[in-house]
Amino acid sequence: MSGPLVAVLDYGIGNLRSAQKALERVGADARLTDDPDLISRADGVVLPGVGAFGRCVEALESTGLAEVAADAARAAADGGRPFLGICVGLQLLYEGSAEAPNHRGFGVLDGQVSLLAGDVKRPQMQWNRLDRIGDHPLLAGLVEDPWTYFVHSYAAPVGPDTVATCRYGSDVCAAVACGNLWACQFHPEKSGGVGLQVLANFVGSLAGVSA
Repeated sequence: MSGPLVAVLDYGIGNLRSAQKALERVGADARLTDDPDLISRADGVVLPGVGAFGRCVEALESTGLAEVAADAARAAADGGRPFLGICVGLQLLYEGSAEAPNHRGFGVLDGQVSLLAGDVKRPQMQWNRLDRIGDHPLLAGLVEDPWTYFVHSYAAPVGPDTVATCRYGSDVCAAVACGNLWACQFHPEKSGGVGLQVLANFVGSLAGVSA
């Protein structure tokens, strides 16, 4: 493919290929890989994640990708090569999670991931409407009331890096951004046209940004 090279980190968790295929649909040369050389050459890095926080940490460590992913996320937050986290890939950017107190996150963003608050069914497994905060490029070009698909029981704190929330008993962090570090709690690869637009926005951000 002739589009920008995107490394989708392959650490054996969940259906990573669905994220790769969705990125291909919006014009990326997306490669599912654990090859450090290819990752270092990529124009952008994507970290999907499903299931438990602790299991994702362990899988990253066992495949040798924990530091690779953390370093890529830190560089993106400082304005370097773009990085996109999806679902648990967002949660891993924080210091840790109440789901797995003995496992540390990357600590790129401040705060702890916690159980969804209130008298709600867990997990949130449904389509929900995004409420955008400000006008961030991650969410550019979306319809007026964008709906995306969520599957999660834990969520990052709503804070200064939050660019979208959804309502599920309370306001829940749905997307964050810091520099060129973008992440969404929802699954863009499962969110129809809205999700493809989010991925297209990420792919579009890769032009002209050096690693």
